[in-house]
Amino acid sequence: MSIKVIKPGLLTTVQDLGRHGHQQEGVIVAGAMDPFALRIANLLVGNSDNTAALEITLQGPTLYFENDQLIALAGADMTPVINNEPVRMWRPILLRAGSTLALKGAREGCRTYLAVSGGIDVPAILGSTSTYLRAGFGGYQGRALQVDDVIPCQTHTPVAAALFTKLSEQAVGKWFAQTSWTLEPQPYMVYEEQPLIKALPGPEHELFNESSQQYFWEGKFQVTSQSDRMGYRLLGQVLQLAQPEEMLSSAVTFGAVQVPPQGSPIILMADHQTTGGYPRIAQVISADLPKLAQVQPGRNIQFKKVNLQEAHALYMQQEADLEQLKSAISLKLRTS
Repeated sequence: MSIKVIKPGLLTTVQDLGRHGHQQEGVIVAGAMDPFALRIANLLVGNSDNTAALEITLQGPTLYFENDQLIALAGADMTPVINNEPVRMWRPILLRAGSTLALKGAREGCRTYLAVSGGIDVPAILGSTSTYLRAGFGGYQGRALQVDDVIPCQTHTPVAAALFTKLSEQAVGKWFAQTSWTLEPQPYMVYEEQPLIKALPGPEHELFNESSQQYFWEGKFQVTSQSDRMGYRLLGQVLQLAQPEEMLSSAVTFGAVQVPPQGSPIILMADHQTTGGYPRIAQVISADLPKLAQVQPGRNIQFKKVNLQEAHALYMQQEADLEQLKSAISLKLRTS
Protein backbone atom coordinates (compact mmCIF):
# COMPACT_ATOMS: atom_id res chain seq x y z
CA MET A 1 0.00 0.00 0.00
CA SER A 2 1.63 3.24 -1.08
CA ILE A 3 1.18 6.76 -2.45
CA LYS A 4 3.58 8.30 -4.98
CA VAL A 5 4.31 12.03 -4.87
CA ILE A 6 3.89 13.70 -8.28
CA LYS A 7 4.10 17.24 -6.89
CA PRO A 8 4.99 17.80 -3.22
CA GLY A 9 3.13 21.08 -2.58
CA LEU A 10 4.62 23.97 -0.64
CA LEU A 11 5.24 22.02 2.58
CA THR A 12 3.83 18.52 3.11
CA THR A 13 5.02 16.52 6.11
CA VAL A 14 3.98 13.49 8.15
CA GLN A 15 2.57 14.50 11.54
CA ASP A 16 0.70 12.99 14.47
CA LEU A 17 -0.16 14.67 17.80
CA GLY A 18 3.48 15.13 18.75
CA ARG A 19 6.50 13.76 20.55
CA HIS A 20 5.69 14.28 24.22
CA GLY A 21 7.86 13.65 27.27
CA HIS A 22 11.29 14.57 25.88
CA GLN A 23 11.50 18.35 26.18
CA GLN A 24 13.81 18.04 29.19
CA GLU A 25 16.26 16.39 26.76
CA GLY A 26 15.93 19.26 24.29
CA VAL A 27 13.64 17.37 21.88
CA ILE A 28 10.67 19.43 20.69
CA VAL A 29 7.09 18.16 20.64
CA ALA A 30 6.38 19.01 16.95
CA GLY A 31 3.13 17.36 15.77
CA ALA A 32 0.15 18.82 13.93
CA MET A 33 -0.23 22.59 13.88
CA ASP A 34 -4.02 22.07 13.89
CA PRO A 35 -4.59 19.01 16.10
CA PHE A 36 -8.38 19.34 15.79
CA ALA A 37 -8.37 18.86 12.01
CA LEU A 38 -5.82 16.03 12.23
CA ARG A 39 -7.93 14.17 14.77
CA ILE A 40 -11.12 14.57 12.74
CA ALA A 41 -9.44 13.39 9.51
CA ASN A 42 -8.23 10.27 11.31
CA LEU A 43 -11.60 9.53 12.90
CA LEU A 44 -13.31 9.77 9.50
CA VAL A 45 -11.29 6.79 8.22
CA GLY A 46 -11.51 4.68 11.37
CA ASN A 47 -8.09 5.52 12.81
CA SER A 48 -7.19 6.48 16.35
CA ASP A 49 -6.86 10.26 16.50
CA ASN A 50 -3.07 10.09 16.96
CA THR A 51 -2.37 8.18 13.73
CA ALA A 52 0.28 9.49 11.31
CA ALA A 53 -1.22 11.63 8.53
CA LEU A 54 -0.07 14.26 6.03
CA GLU A 55 -0.07 17.94 6.99
CA ILE A 56 -0.34 20.13 3.88
CA THR A 57 0.42 23.86 4.03
CA LEU A 58 -1.10 26.57 1.80
CA GLN A 59 -0.42 24.88 -1.56
CA GLY A 60 -1.35 21.23 -1.93
CA PRO A 61 0.44 18.28 -3.51
CA THR A 62 -0.50 15.95 -6.37
CA LEU A 63 -0.52 12.33 -5.24
CA TYR A 64 -0.80 9.07 -7.23
CA PHE A 65 -2.50 6.18 -5.42
CA GLU A 66 -0.93 2.85 -6.28
CA ASN A 67 -3.61 0.86 -4.42
CA ASP A 68 -7.25 1.29 -3.44
CA GLN A 69 -7.23 3.59 -0.43
CA LEU A 70 -9.79 5.08 1.97
CA ILE A 71 -8.89 8.68 2.83
CA ALA A 72 -10.35 11.82 4.40
CA LEU A 73 -9.42 15.49 4.11
CA ALA A 74 -10.00 17.98 6.94
CA GLY A 75 -8.89 21.54 7.57
CA ALA A 76 -8.33 24.24 4.96
CA ASP A 77 -10.30 23.86 1.72
CA MET A 78 -7.75 23.26 -1.05
CA THR A 79 -10.35 22.42 -3.73
CA PRO A 80 -9.44 18.71 -3.99
CA VAL A 81 -9.98 16.88 -7.29
CA ILE A 82 -9.55 13.22 -8.21
CA ASN A 83 -8.65 12.81 -11.87
CA ASN A 84 -10.04 16.34 -12.38
CA GLU A 85 -13.38 15.55 -10.66
CA PRO A 86 -14.12 17.60 -7.52
CA VAL A 87 -14.58 15.83 -4.18
CA ARG A 88 -15.75 17.04 -0.80
CA MET A 89 -13.77 17.73 2.35
CA TRP A 90 -14.67 16.30 5.78
CA ARG A 91 -15.92 12.88 4.57
CA PRO A 92 -14.50 9.41 3.75
CA ILE A 93 -13.46 8.91 0.11
CA LEU A 94 -12.43 5.64 -1.58
CA LEU A 95 -9.82 6.15 -4.32
CA ARG A 96 -9.21 3.35 -6.82
CA ALA A 97 -5.70 2.22 -7.68
CA GLY A 98 -4.27 4.40 -10.43
CA SER A 99 -6.17 7.54 -9.45
CA THR A 100 -4.55 10.93 -8.82
CA LEU A 101 -5.55 13.35 -6.07
CA ALA A 102 -4.60 17.00 -6.57
CA LEU A 103 -4.98 19.76 -4.01
CA LYS A 104 -4.70 23.41 -5.01
CA GLY A 105 -4.11 26.59 -3.03
CA ALA A 106 -5.99 27.07 0.24
CA ARG A 107 -9.17 29.08 -0.34
CA GLU A 108 -9.71 29.51 3.37
CA GLY A 109 -7.51 28.45 6.23
CA CYS A 110 -3.87 27.44 5.93
CA ARG A 111 -3.46 23.70 6.55
CA THR A 112 -5.18 20.54 5.32
CA TYR A 113 -4.78 17.07 6.82
CA LEU A 114 -4.95 13.95 4.68
CA ALA A 115 -5.55 10.77 6.66
CA VAL A 116 -5.48 7.29 5.14
CA SER A 117 -7.24 4.37 6.80
CA GLY A 118 -4.58 2.53 8.77
CA GLY A 119 -2.22 5.50 8.69
CA ILE A 120 1.05 6.46 7.03
CA ASP A 121 3.51 3.62 7.65
CA VAL A 122 6.63 5.31 9.01
CA PRO A 123 8.63 4.33 12.10
CA ALA A 124 7.94 6.00 15.43
CA ILE A 125 10.92 7.78 16.97
CA LEU A 126 10.71 8.54 20.69
CA GLY A 127 7.08 7.51 20.60
CA SER A 128 5.96 9.67 17.67
CA THR A 129 5.91 9.66 13.86
CA SER A 130 5.94 13.48 13.63
CA THR A 131 8.51 15.16 11.41
CA TYR A 132 11.08 17.35 13.19
CA LEU A 133 12.32 19.33 10.20
CA ARG A 134 15.23 21.21 11.80
CA ALA A 135 16.75 18.05 13.31
CA GLY A 136 15.93 15.91 10.27
CA PHE A 137 14.22 12.98 11.92
CA GLY A 138 10.76 11.49 12.23
CA GLY A 139 8.08 11.36 9.57
CA TYR A 140 9.27 10.41 6.08
CA GLN A 141 13.08 10.48 6.18
CA GLY A 142 12.97 13.48 8.52
CA ARG A 143 11.94 15.95 5.81
CA ALA A 144 9.11 17.39 3.76
CA LEU A 145 7.85 15.29 0.85
CA GLN A 146 9.62 15.57 -2.50
CA VAL A 147 8.87 14.57 -6.09
CA ASP A 148 8.90 10.77 -6.64
CA ASP A 149 8.74 9.91 -2.94
CA VAL A 150 6.74 6.72 -2.36
CA ILE A 151 4.87 6.96 0.94
CA PRO A 152 4.07 3.56 2.52
CA CYS A 153 0.60 3.11 4.03
CA GLN A 154 -0.95 0.58 6.35
CA THR A 155 -3.93 -1.60 5.37
CA HIS A 156 -7.31 -0.08 6.22
CA THR A 157 -8.48 -0.50 9.80
CA PRO A 158 -11.05 -3.11 10.89
CA VAL A 159 -13.30 -0.23 12.00
CA ALA A 160 -13.50 1.00 8.40
CA ALA A 161 -13.70 -2.43 6.75
CA ALA A 162 -17.44 -2.34 6.05
CA LEU A 163 -17.28 1.16 4.60
CA PHE A 164 -14.23 0.25 2.51
CA THR A 165 -16.13 -2.69 1.00
CA LYS A 166 -19.28 -0.65 0.33
CA LEU A 167 -17.44 2.24 -1.31
CA SER A 168 -15.34 -0.22 -3.35
CA GLU A 169 -18.55 -1.61 -4.80
CA GLN A 170 -19.84 1.91 -5.56
CA ALA A 171 -16.54 2.78 -7.26
CA VAL A 172 -16.66 -0.04 -9.84
CA GLY A 173 -16.00 1.57 -13.22
CA LYS A 174 -15.13 4.90 -11.55
CA TRP A 175 -12.04 6.48 -10.05
CA PHE A 176 -13.55 7.09 -6.62
CA ALA A 177 -16.62 6.94 -4.41
CA GLN A 178 -17.45 9.09 -1.42
CA THR A 179 -20.03 8.82 1.34
CA SER A 180 -23.34 10.66 1.05
CA TRP A 181 -22.80 12.01 4.56
CA THR A 182 -20.24 14.59 5.59
CA LEU A 183 -19.12 16.32 8.75
CA GLU A 184 -20.01 20.00 8.84
CA PRO A 185 -17.11 21.70 10.64
CA GLN A 186 -18.77 25.10 11.13
CA PRO A 187 -20.06 24.46 14.66
CA TYR A 188 -16.55 23.48 15.74
CA MET A 189 -14.15 25.39 13.49
CA VAL A 190 -14.74 28.59 11.51
CA TYR A 191 -11.98 29.90 9.26
CA GLU A 192 -12.16 33.66 9.73
CA GLU A 193 -10.59 36.54 7.82
CA GLN A 194 -9.54 38.24 11.06
CA PRO A 195 -9.88 35.79 13.94
CA LEU A 196 -10.09 36.74 17.58
CA ILE A 197 -7.54 34.62 19.45
CA LYS A 198 -8.22 34.05 23.15
CA ALA A 199 -5.21 34.21 25.46
CA LEU A 200 -4.16 34.43 29.09
CA PRO A 201 -1.80 37.15 30.37
CA GLY A 202 1.71 35.70 30.32
CA PRO A 203 4.14 35.41 33.26
CA GLU A 204 5.87 38.69 32.29
CA HIS A 205 2.72 40.56 31.19
CA GLU A 206 3.00 43.14 33.97
CA LEU A 207 6.59 43.99 33.02
CA PHE A 208 5.35 45.71 29.84
CA ASN A 209 4.43 49.37 29.92
CA GLU A 210 0.77 50.38 30.05
CA SER A 211 0.64 51.41 26.37
CA SER A 212 1.99 48.03 25.24
CA GLN A 213 -0.42 46.10 27.45
CA GLN A 214 -3.35 48.10 26.13
CA TYR A 215 -2.35 47.73 22.48
CA PHE A 216 -1.77 43.99 22.82
CA TRP A 217 -5.38 43.38 23.86
CA GLU A 218 -7.05 46.07 21.73
CA GLY A 219 -4.89 46.43 18.62
CA LYS A 220 -4.37 44.32 15.51
CA PHE A 221 -1.34 42.28 14.49
CA GLN A 222 -0.47 40.99 11.04
CA VAL A 223 0.91 37.46 10.68
CA THR A 224 3.98 38.06 8.52
CA SER A 225 5.39 35.95 5.70
CA GLN A 226 8.35 35.05 7.95
CA SER A 227 6.03 32.80 9.97
CA ASP A 228 6.51 29.02 9.97
CA ARG A 229 5.93 25.89 12.05
CA MET A 230 8.34 27.20 14.69
CA GLY A 231 6.68 30.56 15.24
CA TYR A 232 4.33 33.24 13.91
CA ARG A 233 6.05 36.61 13.63
CA LEU A 234 3.61 39.47 14.18
CA LEU A 235 3.68 43.03 12.91
CA GLY A 236 1.95 45.81 14.85
CA GLN A 237 2.79 48.46 17.40
CA VAL A 238 6.18 47.87 19.00
CA LEU A 239 5.76 46.44 22.52
CA GLN A 240 8.12 47.66 25.22
CA LEU A 241 8.97 46.78 28.79
CA ALA A 242 8.39 49.43 31.44
CA GLN A 243 12.09 49.15 32.27
CA PRO A 244 14.95 46.91 31.09
CA GLU A 245 14.90 43.43 32.60
CA GLU A 246 17.48 40.63 32.61
CA MET A 247 15.49 37.51 31.69
CA LEU A 248 16.48 33.95 32.52
CA SER A 249 15.65 31.16 30.08
CA SER A 250 12.63 29.12 31.08
CA ALA A 251 10.39 26.43 29.62
CA VAL A 252 8.03 27.56 26.86
CA THR A 253 5.01 25.96 25.24
CA PHE A 254 2.89 25.99 22.08
CA GLY A 255 1.04 29.32 22.02
CA ALA A 256 3.43 31.33 24.20
CA VAL A 257 3.69 34.93 22.93
CA GLN A 258 7.26 36.12 23.37
CA VAL A 259 8.50 39.66 22.72
CA PRO A 260 12.14 39.99 21.56
CA PRO A 261 14.05 43.25 22.18
CA GLN A 262 12.90 44.84 18.90
CA GLY A 263 9.31 44.67 20.22
CA SER A 264 7.53 42.57 17.57
CA PRO A 265 5.80 39.55 19.18
CA ILE A 266 6.41 35.94 18.14
CA ILE A 267 3.80 33.26 18.87
CA LEU A 268 5.54 29.93 19.44
CA MET A 269 3.98 27.19 17.32
CA ALA A 270 4.25 23.39 17.10
CA ASP A 271 8.00 23.27 16.33
CA HIS A 272 8.94 25.77 19.05
CA GLN A 273 12.16 25.43 21.00
CA THR A 274 12.02 23.90 24.49
CA THR A 275 13.21 27.00 26.36
CA GLY A 276 13.19 30.73 25.72
CA GLY A 277 14.57 33.87 27.31
CA TYR A 278 12.26 36.58 25.99
CA PRO A 279 9.44 38.02 28.14
CA ARG A 280 6.09 36.31 27.58
CA ILE A 281 3.26 38.81 27.35
CA ALA A 282 0.55 36.19 26.80
CA GLN A 283 -0.30 32.51 26.32
CA VAL A 284 -2.80 31.48 23.63
CA ILE A 285 -5.28 29.03 25.14
CA SER A 286 -5.23 25.40 23.97
CA ALA A 287 -8.75 25.56 22.53
CA ASP A 288 -7.72 28.34 20.12
CA LEU A 289 -4.48 26.81 18.85
CA PRO A 290 -6.29 25.13 15.90
CA LYS A 291 -7.83 28.47 14.92
CA LEU A 292 -4.44 30.16 15.13
CA ALA A 293 -2.78 27.43 13.03
CA GLN A 294 -5.22 28.13 10.18
CA VAL A 295 -4.36 31.85 9.86
CA GLN A 296 -2.67 32.58 6.53
CA PRO A 297 0.38 34.87 6.34
CA GLY A 298 -0.70 38.44 5.62
CA ARG A 299 -3.91 38.15 7.65
CA ASN A 300 -4.62 40.10 10.83
CA ILE A 301 -5.43 38.71 14.25
CA GLN A 302 -6.59 40.26 17.52
CA PHE A 303 -6.20 38.92 21.04
CA LYS A 304 -8.97 38.59 23.62
CA LYS A 305 -8.09 38.30 27.30
CA VAL A 306 -9.67 35.38 29.19
CA ASN A 307 -9.01 33.91 32.61
CA LEU A 308 -7.79 30.43 33.50
CA GLN A 309 -11.27 29.18 34.40
CA GLU A 310 -12.62 30.23 30.98
CA ALA A 311 -9.63 28.61 29.25
CA HIS A 312 -10.27 25.31 31.07
CA ALA A 313 -13.99 25.41 30.25
CA LEU A 314 -13.35 26.04 26.55
CA TYR A 315 -10.81 23.21 26.38
CA MET A 316 -13.15 20.78 28.13
CA GLN A 317 -15.99 21.76 25.77
CA GLN A 318 -13.77 21.19 22.73
CA GLU A 319 -12.79 17.74 24.02
CA ALA A 320 -16.44 16.91 24.75
CA ASP A 321 -17.37 17.95 21.20
CA LEU A 322 -14.67 15.69 19.79
CA GLU A 323 -15.86 12.75 21.87
CA GLN A 324 -19.39 13.30 20.59
CA LEU A 325 -18.12 13.46 17.00
CA LYS A 326 -16.06 10.32 17.56
CA SER A 327 -19.16 8.38 18.62
CA ALA A 328 -21.24 9.71 15.72
CA ILE A 329 -18.52 8.97 13.13
CA SER A 330 -17.94 5.49 14.53
CA LEU A 331 -21.66 4.72 14.18
CA LYS A 332 -21.65 6.01 10.58
CA LEU A 333 -18.62 3.89 9.69
CA ARG A 334 -20.34 0.75 10.96
CA THR A 335 -23.76 1.39 9.41
CA SER A 336 -23.14 3.30 6.16
